[in-house]
Amino acid sequence: MKLWKSTDTVGSLRGQFLRWLLIPLLLLVALNAYSVYRNALDAADLAYDRSLLASARALSERVSIVDGKLVANVPYVALDSFETDTLGRLYYKVTGINGEFISGYEDLPTLPKNVPRSQIYPALVHFFGADYQGQEVRIAALHQPVYDDRMRGIALIEVGETMDARRGLSRTILIDTLVRQAALVLAVALMVWVAVRFVLHPLMQLKSNVENREPTDLSDFDPELVHKEIRPLIIAMNGYMARLQTLISGQKRFIADASHQLRTPLTVLKTQAELALRENDTEAMRHIVQSIAATTDSTVHLANRLLTLARTGHGAAEGAMARVSLRDIARQVCTELALPAVKKQIDLSLEAEQEVTVIGHELLLHEMLSNLLDNAIRYTPQQGHITVRAYAAAGQAVLEIEDDGPGIPPAEQERVFAPFYRAGTAVESNPGGAGLGLSIVKDIALLHNGNISLSNVVAGQCLRVVICFPVD
Repeated sequence: MKLWKSTDTVGSLRGQFLRWLLIPLLLLVALNAYSVYRNALDAADLAYDRSLLASARALSERVSIVDGKLVANVPYVALDSFETDTLGRLYYKVTGINGEFISGYEDLPTLPKNVPRSQIYPALVHFFGADYQGQEVRIAALHQPVYDDRMRGIALIEVGETMDARRGLSRTILIDTLVRQAALVLAVALMVWVAVRFVLHPLMQLKSNVENREPTDLSDFDPELVHKEIRPLIIAMNGYMARLQTLISGQKRFIADASHQLRTPLTVLKTQAELALRENDTEAMRHIVQSIAATTDSTVHLANRLLTLARTGHGAAEGAMARVSLRDIARQVCTELALPAVKKQIDLSLEAEQEVTVIGHELLLHEMLSNLLDNAIRYTPQQGHITVRAYAAAGQAVLEIEDDGPGIPPAEQERVFAPFYRAGTAVESNPGGAGLGLSIVKDIALLHNGNISLSNVVAGQCLRVVICFPVD
């Protein structure tokens, strides 16, 4: 019988308890019943063999030598008791010293030569089975010494009994054993069922608590209400709900921030569109349309950053974690953003001589470096310098970007990682920024177990961003 497989649907806990307890118990009960039955049969055989031996001894006492001949003086009453028993039939045979028939049933089977003597009784007795008159019989063959002044020798007294009594007793023992063992199994099954029902009561109570909770209630369950073995599961559930609560709170905060940030440019677009509809001067309308285009570009940039931030917050990316090359990512990003750097006459250089790999999402790492380099290009003045580095140091993979921009004051270097926060120097250099770039960078770095740090190379300016990733 198949009890359980890892690919099966997990069924009833009560059913599994009963199967795992009762099936081994049934096997043990079957073995015990067989053992008890065999022991009882052995005891019954021993008792019946002793009775046969007693009958043979009683008969041997009536064997004597008269006038030089061996005779068996068996009265009619004794003969009748030998021939018929209450539960079966008895047969006897007396054989003389020289193998001659003396008395009883002459065709009763004679003792075979290979039957060993019984070691249980202090007598020269042999027990064996045979077929007689179409019936199975058990025979006790007793060697009885006889002697007088003229002769001496050993007579053979055989007493046979049909197996009816033994078989009846065997059936009685078997039925009694099975009834007792079945009653034991039923009692154990009932106790297990009651015990499991009692033991599962805390889980049923927990189930009721879960069903009765409001959808917005993500508070912890009390681990002390369940058994010690179940508490790790409850603690894990509480941890999961805490993470879920953090995710929901982040989503709510993101939706609130996004709606707040998008409301302003959308309002400006609406206002500019209304002005364009009222304006009849072609030149003035051209300026308004240019403003609408600039506002649209800024809004699209903000929307793209918001989508990237949302995807980063969920840890989603195309493809699973894989080994990726930071040098290849840095080379690709520098190539993609080379044109904006050339337009500002910025000297963009890549220093990545050695191969550096990490386990991560290639798309998100690309997005992270793109944000950093895009910020560096935006805030670096004309004819400035930007250096991108990828290298290994102290057992870590390092990405580093250094620019000639205004830098970030030390007091604000931690705050700039918050969504929509912008340092004062950034607002002065680029009033149209979204304030999401460094927040996206930090989230992606944390997703890859990275550590990000900011510093100013020169006092108050020339920002350096260093991101260190563990190397497995």
